[in-house]
Amino acid sequence: MTDTTGWRRPAALASSVVESYDRRLYGGSNIHVTKHRLKSQGGWTDVKAKLEAFDRTGLVDLIHDLYAVHKDNKAFLHARLALGEDVLEPYMKTLARWLWPDPFRNQDASVSKAKQAISHYKKAVGDPAGLTELMVFYCEQAAGYCQDIGYQEEGFFDALVRMFEQALKSLNTLPADGRDGLVARLNRVREISHAFGYGVGDDMDFLLAKYTQRSGSLISTGPSDP
Repeated sequence: MTDTTGWRRPAALASSVVESYDRRLYGGSNIHVTKHRLKSQGGWTDVKAKLEAFDRTGLVDLIHDLYAVHKDNKAFLHARLALGEDVLEPYMKTLARWLWPDPFRNQDASVSKAKQAISHYKKAVGDPAGLTELMVFYCEQAAGYCQDIGYQEEGFFDALVRMFEQALKSLNTLPADGRDGLVARLNRVREISHAFGYGVGDDMDFLLAKYTQRSGSLISTGPSDP
């Protein structure tokens, strides 16, 4: 909280001011303050009760406002309603932005925002084939970025290996005739990752051999080609 002089007030002071105001508002009772705050938070039950009072036009207007306020809501609705030729495109653009940023534009990488895109798709559609495609694409973008600029950050590598394993687990749920192309793409990621150090390539050797044996896909996990 900032006062009229422009200085930022300490959090404790700001909190005490709010608490003092609440006490005056509710007659000096801490119980009323607590109940007021709990009630103001609400939850899905409260939202649902309000929505049930809407008519069709009101609901459409509300959804339109949500659609317009943020691109993630737009992508969610397009994916859920299967609108457009490529439902995966907006999610892949998000992955590319946060996993292979442009250093000349002062862009940074963000594992959490990239993973959030996959989570949003899973909630919107949850199609196993589409989900696996996004996971494989994540690995390709992350590995490509590290190879392109020599990016080395242990947390980024750890997240890459975890996503690599999730992609392998997910592709094993797909029909057999849809796996080979995805396995080949992950194998290329493995080959690239041997240059990163931190045991990334070795971890991928183990994971690829483990999950391709389960799925029946045969692929060499020997030393990568020069």
